Amino acid sequence: MLKHGEIKILVIEDDKFLRELLVGKLKKEGYATTEAVDGEGGLDAAKKDPPHLIMLDLVLPGADGFEILQSLKNNPDSSKIPVIVLSNLGSREDIDRALSLGAKEFLVKAHHTPQEIVDTIKKVLDASYFQK
Repeated sequence: MLKHGEIKILVIEDDKFLRELLVGKLKKEGYATTEAVDGEGGLDAAKKDPPHLIMLDLVLPGADGFEILQSLKNNPDSSKIPVIVLSNLGSREDIDRALSLGAKEFLVKAHHTPQEIVDTIKKVLDASYFQK
């Protein structure tokens, strides 16, 4: 069974301040983290060292987050990795699209504190790995 300190989280976020804030908070909670600043880097990181969970922004340089989410879910090696979308996009259409592509949760950045984001990560990890 996975132990808390063995859990790896990939943060795909182009905003340096938010990325560093999230990574710092996750490390403080005992998670191992990997970072990517764009979608292609995120796909590469997920392939090289598969994480247990991915935090994905939708507005990224190059390929957008929807394309990255679809690529992750279409690849047998990454299709089971839970993805939480964290974005400033918040229309019903964007939320529905992300969830239909396989995201476990959709969080609007402006509506959640870093602690609420970590709490959502814990909830998704519990549901994905620890509940029978």
